[in-house]
Amino acid sequence: MGAGEVIYTLVEVLIAISCCLGNMLVVLALWTSKSIKQPTFCLIVSLAVADFLVGCIAIPLAVVVDGRVRTSFTVCLFTSCLVILFTLVSVLCLAAIAVDRFLRVYIPLRYKTTIQKRHSCLAAAACWLLAMPLSFAPMLGWNNRKASSDSTNSTIVCQFLTVIPMSYLVYFNFIICTLIPLLVMTALYASVFFIIRGSLREKPGNSAFTESQQYLRKEKQLAGSLSLVLALFALSWIPLHILNCIAYFGDPSHISKTAFYIGILLSHANSAVNPVVYAFKIQKIREAYLKIWGQLTSCKAENLASETSHSTDNNLSNKINSVTNIDRK
Repeated sequence: MGAGEVIYTLVEVLIAISCCLGNMLVVLALWTSKSIKQPTFCLIVSLAVADFLVGCIAIPLAVVVDGRVRTSFTVCLFTSCLVILFTLVSVLCLAAIAVDRFLRVYIPLRYKTTIQKRHSCLAAAACWLLAMPLSFAPMLGWNNRKASSDSTNSTIVCQFLTVIPMSYLVYFNFIICTLIPLLVMTALYASVFFIIRGSLREKPGNSAFTESQQYLRKEKQLAGSLSLVLALFALSWIPLHILNCIAYFGDPSHISKTAFYIGILLSHANSAVNPVVYAFKIQKIREAYLKIWGQLTSCKAENLASETSHSTDNNLSNKINSVTNIDRK
């Protein structure tokens, strides 16, 4: 293993730990907070779960399918498809969040009366169910089995691009499953800001209008935070997809292994960045973070006080026993 591969592996480990810890905090914050009742946050939990699984499953498997082990072609293909799965779940969850944001400002009254948390949870479940056949399409035949001249009993050095065809990554995974949804989501967020901007320019008339203005300002702030999450996702994943396009349509030798490593690390780092964005940009999630932190610190303080009290009682007991022994003598 060269120095570059060692550095790549170490950085992947750090990113994986950050993904697990950060997104576990997001899930705990949203799951335990009673003040967070908007249906949107169920989709954010789903996105956080996908990012958490990137850290504990996808990143370790991505390191494994970098030519480090020998497996059968089928096992290597299944492992590689599993790496793709969580990315597609993230894209679909982001798309569901964008649709939810659009509906909240396009039909606000109807949204409040019809859309409930269970609808959001069903949408999150649909994202996972839809991502599975899309990510495991190579298992159905769109793979490099013929190119690897694999037989049932033989093994291969498991590498992602050995089993996953570049045509699948470029045409299906990038253009159909990533680029088109990103363009649709961008249009939805642009519509959200356009609607809110137009509504906020209207002249006030009554108290109901004032409440509507406050509602729209909150929606604008949350939409801005979630659109930042979308922008970071695009900035993190587009470079790797561009490298795949260059390798597919051009000469693969023009792209160094280091460039691919950087692209992979950047895409994985996106899953570790989202909890930080939530902390700084979404007030309710930040408050939930602080509440959890307060509970942890109070528990530590209580344990410390209990240990101190127990130690003091033991010392006092020892002193009393000592005095008693002296008196007996």
